[in-house]
Amino acid sequence: MRFLFTVLQKSCKRILIGLGRTKDLSTRNTWSVNLKQLVYTMPPRKKGRAVKVSEKVKEDKDDSSSDPIAEEVPQAKRKKKSEPKVAKPTAKQSKLTVKSVSKEEETDGSVEGKVKDEVTSKTDLSKLDFKLADKKTSDGRVWNFKACSWNVNGVRAWLKNNPLKYLEEESPDVICLQETKCDKGSLPLDLLDIPGYTSYWNSCVSKKGYSGTGFYSKAKPLKVTFGMGIEEHDQEGRLIVAEYEKFFFVGCYVPNAGDKLKRLDYRMEWDKAFKTFIKKLDDQKPIIYTGDLNVAHNPIDLANPKSNKNTAGFTQEERDSFTGLLELGYVDSFRHLYPDQAGAYSYWSYRMNARARNVGWRLDYFVISHRLLPNLCDNIIRAEVHGSDHCPIILLMAMDEP
Repeated sequence: MRFLFTVLQKSCKRILIGLGRTKDLSTRNTWSVNLKQLVYTMPPRKKGRAVKVSEKVKEDKDDSSSDPIAEEVPQAKRKKKSEPKVAKPTAKQSKLTVKSVSKEEETDGSVEGKVKDEVTSKTDLSKLDFKLADKKTSDGRVWNFKACSWNVNGVRAWLKNNPLKYLEEESPDVICLQETKCDKGSLPLDLLDIPGYTSYWNSCVSKKGYSGTGFYSKAKPLKVTFGMGIEEHDQEGRLIVAEYEKFFFVGCYVPNAGDKLKRLDYRMEWDKAFKTFIKKLDDQKPIIYTGDLNVAHNPIDLANPKSNKNTAGFTQEERDSFTGLLELGYVDSFRHLYPDQAGAYSYWSYRMNARARNVGWRLDYFVISHRLLPNLCDNIIRAEVHGSDHCPIILLMAMDEP
C-alpha cells in the first residue's frame, strides 16, 4: 500500500511541475492546492497519524525554490516576506574605498545631489586661516598670489551648498573648477556674476551633464584658450588655459579610467597628447597646472593602496604616466613641501562614511614648472571645507600678480 502511494506522490509532483507552465492561473492554482494536499499527506506507518498540510507548509515556509508553482504565482498572491535587514559592513569591507564606481559613474553624475554636504552646516569658516601671513618662500618672501582649485561634482548641486561664502572669505586671485556638468547656457546666474572676477567656461559637447571646467580670474588674462586643439580630446570640456604676462595657468579635469578600467586606453592617449601640449607652453613661459588629475601618484597618496592596485586612479599605467610628466621638468608642489605627510587627501567616496574616517585619495594637484620653485610658498588642502566629494586646494606663490 505504501509503495503504491509513493508512486502516486511522484506522479502528482510531475503534474505540479507541468502546471507551473500553465498560463491559466485559476486552473493552475485550484489543481495545485488539491494535489499539494495529496503530496504532503503521508499515510500512517503503524498507529501514527497523517501529517497535516498546514504542518508541512509551516515546515517549508518561504522555501519557494523547492516549489515550482511558487515560482510562477504572481507576486501579489504570495505572502509578503519581511524586508531583508541591511548588514553592517565588516571590518574588511570598511577598509575599501570604492573610487572608480563612485567617481565617474561619476561620469553620469549619479552621485551628484545624493548627499547633502553643506558648507554652511559642516564648515566653520571662522576656524580657517585665510590670511596665511606666515606662508613664505624658502628665502623669506611673503606670498602675493593665491590660486584655488576645486572639483565641484556638478555646479548646480554645489551652488546649493553655499560655497560662494567660502570663496569670498578665501578670496583667491584665480579659481579653477572641474566636473561642472553644465553647459554655459544653463549655468546659474550666481556663477556667471561673482563680483571682482571674470569667468570662463568649457563645457562638454559630446554628452550633456558630463565633465566640464570653469575658470575665474580677478585680473583679466592676456588670452584664454579651451582644449588642446585636438578634436578627439576637446569634446568633453576638460581644459582651460589662461595666459598671463609671466606664466600660463592651466586648469584641467583629466579623464578617469572608469569602472573596470574601460577608459584606461583613452586615458593613456590623452596623457600622451597633453604632455606634448604642455611642453609647448612651458617652452614659452613657466606653467602652473592644476585640477583633478585623477591619479594617486604614490601609495602615500591614498588610504588603501594594497586593495586598489587595479582601481582607476591607481593603476601602474596612470602612476607611471604622471611620473613621466614630472620628469619633463615639473614639480608636485604639495609633495615637494610635505614629502612624508600621510593622510592628506582631497577626495573621499560618499560611501561607508569615508570622509569622516578620512579614507580618501589625493587626486587634486598644483604642478608647477621647476623654475617656479623659488616662488613657492605653500600648498594647502582645505579638507575642512565641504560641499563636494572633493575639497578645495590652495596654492600660494610669491610672484608678480597676473
